[in-house]
Amino acid sequence: MARVIFYEKPGCKNNTKQKTLLAAAGHELETYNLLKEAWTPERLRLFFGDRPIVEWFNRTAPRIKSGEVVPEQIDAETALSQMVGDPILIRRPLIQVGDRREVGFDVELVDAWIGLKPVDESLRGVTENLIQQDLQTCSHDHKHSHEQGSCKH
Repeated sequence: MARVIFYEKPGCKNNTKQKTLLAAAGHELETYNLLKEAWTPERLRLFFGDRPIVEWFNRTAPRIKSGEVVPEQIDAETALSQMVGDPILIRRPLIQVGDRREVGFDVELVDAWIGLKPVDESLRGVTENLIQQDLQTCSHDHKHSHEQGSCKH
């Protein structure tokens, strides 16, 4: 079992589901508010590895949806600067185990990396149900009011 540092947007339904999967697999979670963290471009960059810049962004962020920020037209330095100034732009969660860091919650990647098999067989049905869901995309109704650009649910 791993000690997982998990940067989330508190109240995000998908982050809650992701944490449930990790906890059911016996991982120890250390959670932090992604929006309140004191990010630096250098520290934030470590989570993105060799992913394309467009995969660094939270596609449901208001500034992206409005067209003010266009990830396809931004270089790495500008992207990091924008994200440090407005953390809702950062795709979530950010996950760290040891020296390895990842962005987003790709179930197959996380399972191969640290494992998502439940430690208690009675949780198997719950975790299998969660794994079948889209855990990457914000699932809230965009008509609801939003705090800092993302779901309050």
